[in-house]
Amino acid sequence: MIVAIDGPSGTGKSSTSKAVAAKLGLSYLDTGAQYRAITWWMISNGVDTDDPEAIASAAGKPTIVSGTDPSHPTITVDGVDASGPIRTQEVTSKVSAVSAVPEVRARITELQRTIAASAVEGIVVEGRDIGTTVLPDADLKIFLTASPEARAARRSGELKGADVHATREALIQRDAADSSRKTSPLAKADDAVEVDTTELTLQQVIECVVTLIEEKRAAK
Repeated sequence: MIVAIDGPSGTGKSSTSKAVAAKLGLSYLDTGAQYRAITWWMISNGVDTDDPEAIASAAGKPTIVSGTDPSHPTITVDGVDASGPIRTQEVTSKVSAVSAVPEVRARITELQRTIAASAVEGIVVEGRDIGTTVLPDADLKIFLTASPEARAARRSGELKGADVHATREALIQRDAADSSRKTSPLAKADDAVEVDTTELTLQQVIECVVTLIEEKRAAK
């Protein structure tokens, strides 16, 4: 069972995906962390993140390893634990530009497909282009949405002391960048089930997704 969960930031993708995978005994992959990891590596190694050619030529250099245990997902870059460093504001501000480079997307997409194919019990893969590009043959595709206001409130709650208005503007800018890029834009797959999480608690979203997966399993 391969489950693709897509959607913009702040819709509850990570929390939902991890909880669902843990509940159903599936592996879990946070694809956004992989793009953050390669962005962090670029910054750390002096690659100009405003220069697509420089990014493209360096895309194959770092070794990125993602752990798929939903209760303790890990990510290392060249053997170094990157789970903390990839969440900095600097990485957040540059990840869209790095992710838009086709060579980066090709490298990370190949990595994601390899991980999904090797998940014996099945896997929940969350990101922005999983159902459309990375795993178009996924057994179940879900697209999470929420209003910009709800997403900003959630994200600023995660980032202690963050300004809700500034967070909302940043999310809208990120959406625009991710939706308009030429290679694998953020988009809902035609056969994806859309779940609006604006008025739902996290537990309700988890229960909704678990139900969708169980229905799909029963129909197999």
